[in-house]
Amino acid sequence: MRAFLAFGLAFALALLPGIPALALSPAGSHGWSRAALVLHSGPGDHYPVTGEIAGKLAIKILRCQKLWCNVDGPGGRGWTRNGAIDFGKDPAWPLLDPTAPRPDLAGGEMCFYEGSHFSGRSFCAATGQVFPDLAMLGWDNRIGSVRVVTGTSAAVCRDRFFQSYCERIAADQPVLNRFLSRNVSSIRLY
Repeated sequence: MRAFLAFGLAFALALLPGIPALALSPAGSHGWSRAALVLHSGPGDHYPVTGEIAGKLAIKILRCQKLWCNVDGPGGRGWTRNGAIDFGKDPAWPLLDPTAPRPDLAGGEMCFYEGSHFSGRSFCAATGQVFPDLAMLGWDNRIGSVRVVTGTSAAVCRDRFFQSYCERIAADQPVLNRFLSRNVSSIRLY
């Protein structure tokens, strides 16, 4: 019996380094910590500190408010300032970095459609246009497909003011992925 307990304890201790990686929430947006993230129990410095996530690690972004996001990653789950968070699938994804080189051409145009396969109501926009809150135009959570008319790309995001899951689109998307389909709230054309 003692040997069995000793084996079980050794096995559990061997798994401990992997537990933070297993703690990542299945839901949420992919993201990265650019720098160390101090975690709080609520959205503000006045809430108790509950942990820390090191910089340059994959995290899940569960929800954001104006200046704070609720995140989950190696080191815990909690609220942190959104200034050191990058949204995207990999750490080199320069979605909204103004210093990143842009391969896009001036004079580009994209059209956004309500339905899949470029069907239903639509609107078109040109390179340089920014729509931080599509609700102001009556288009919040309505876009189902995107057509590139003239070479350009766009950051297409789930939440207004680019605060959640975003993807860079540079080619026709007859059907947006499940995270964005009829869930787009902000767009920036490059």
